[in-house]
Amino acid sequence: MVRSTAPNRLVAYERVSTARQGRSGLGLDAQRAAIDAFARARSAEVLARFTEVESGGRNDRPELDKALSLARLTGATLVIAKLDRLSRNAAFLLTLQASGVRFLACDMPEANDLTVGIMALVAQAERDAISRRTKEALAAAKARGVRLGNPNGAAALKRAGKGGTALHETVRHNADSFARDLAPVIAALQSEGHTSLRALATELNARGIQTRRGGRWHVSNVRNLRSRIAQLHAVT
Repeated sequence: MVRSTAPNRLVAYERVSTARQGRSGLGLDAQRAAIDAFARARSAEVLARFTEVESGGRNDRPELDKALSLARLTGATLVIAKLDRLSRNAAFLLTLQASGVRFLACDMPEANDLTVGIMALVAQAERDAISRRTKEALAAAKARGVRLGNPNGAAALKRAGKGGTALHETVRHNADSFARDLAPVIAALQSEGHTSLRALATELNARGIQTRRGGRWHVSNVRNLRSRIAQLHAVT
């Protein structure tokens, strides 16, 4: 891959990690502003923009494929706003490394093919390590006889005519058990740098870990989970 020191044609690739962010434009304005400033400073033309709205755990990236295809056809350079935003994304880095397309990152213009190759290997190793620890934690919980989640528990109690006190106690017990079993998973994710509520939700969804009721993770239920974990730690 031959890198141009002064690219005059750019293909912009932007990424947001959830559909809600894609609809709201959260994060896109900052990425586009960085790319536009980069292009102006180098008197370069942005031929096209491709915006990916996807989960960080997915490996299919149709917009990235389109961006790389156009860059190959036109001889343009692929430009992204922040390489550090994607430095843990093994699928992106490996695709970029194998594409043969020239690239630049606005926040790290000195990055080269060797840099991306090393980042790809590290990102894949980190993802594999987190996945392994997650599976080990869930397997340990299962070995203790813990059932992870009981989405029909409350409904079953209502159908059986149980009183409100029994229902509340059962729901609380199930929620505590679920939080206790996910505590090591959350700790592992946080140790890898996924410390924000949104980052934790993204990583839990990417690993196929469902909420106690079998749904997807969002900022609100991750906040509730961390709060319950903190309460459990406080009484032990």
